[in-house]
Amino acid sequence: MKFLVRCIPFSLLAAAGFAPLLAAEATLWAPTPSAQIAADPISEMSGIVKSPGRDNTYWVHNDSGDSARIFAITAEGLSILPTYSKFTHYGDEPERGKQQWQGFPVLEAENVDWEDIAIDDNYLYLADTGNNANNRRDLAIYVISEIDPTASTRSAVIQRLPVVYPEQTEFPASVKHFDSESLFVFNDALYLITKHRGGGVMGTDFEPGANLYRLDTRFTDQSNLLKKIDSHPEILGATGADLSPDGNTLAVISQDALWLFSRPQDGGDQWLSGLAKHYPFSRGALRQLEAVTWIDDATLLLGNEQRDLFRIPLSSLPSVLPLAVPAP
Repeated sequence: MKFLVRCIPFSLLAAAGFAPLLAAEATLWAPTPSAQIAADPISEMSGIVKSPGRDNTYWVHNDSGDSARIFAITAEGLSILPTYSKFTHYGDEPERGKQQWQGFPVLEAENVDWEDIAIDDNYLYLADTGNNANNRRDLAIYVISEIDPTASTRSAVIQRLPVVYPEQTEFPASVKHFDSESLFVFNDALYLITKHRGGGVMGTDFEPGANLYRLDTRFTDQSNLLKKIDSHPEILGATGADLSPDGNTLAVISQDALWLFSRPQDGGDQWLSGLAKHYPFSRGALRQLEAVTWIDDATLLLGNEQRDLFRIPLSSLPSVLPLAVPAP
């Protein structure tokens, strides 16, 4: 059974005594940045994920148009770079014989449109799945080893997993539901959440709605068919996702809100059909929000393309009730 939040008529909520909760949810959330990324080469951050095995280490990458490279930063926005190397922090006065740090190149990869990054054990996954015009035939997820950012100067591709949406039969698609900017890992499987677009060549206007796909195979020499397993009618332009360390909460950011989905009660993976809390935010405050990860089970770290970082304790979020009603 599918569930939605915020679908009970106001009159019924008021009669039940829930009017204050509905009013609180309608208030736009406007957090202030906790830090800003210092390195200029991180010019259009599109994804972030915390390293589970390294203290205060977060992997980030740029959007399309950049070279194939990743960066390691702290939650305070400082770069982590190889120790005893020929590099110095970007913006510092270069020492003699040293160069300003430009990130970790990912050998054998191409950044056509990297949109999100995820991690599982010692592997990083880079989603080259941005598809603004819904016309790409070369969508892929790169698998690379997580390197030690204090000891290595580059990374390399272990696998390139070509992916396709079996529902897409036109290129470009007439119904633009085949762009994904959100990647996460659950039970050793990779999941993508789509971003739906309206008309126009690039589909710059967004439509409410998102689909959840699972990657069931990991072929490198042929296309992997993504399996659609769930959907949500209200998420407007999903731009990032991450699962909490304890595996109980999926955070999804969109053009206008933060969504927190509780783990499916039936033990399955239909994350978008369960209980959810919805936090509409002020786009003026968060600007172009693109990246989300968890610092711990009680704290989120958000990032935008303007290099702002937002440390968000869940206790600081507005009080809302995760109401659930059957979808029509």
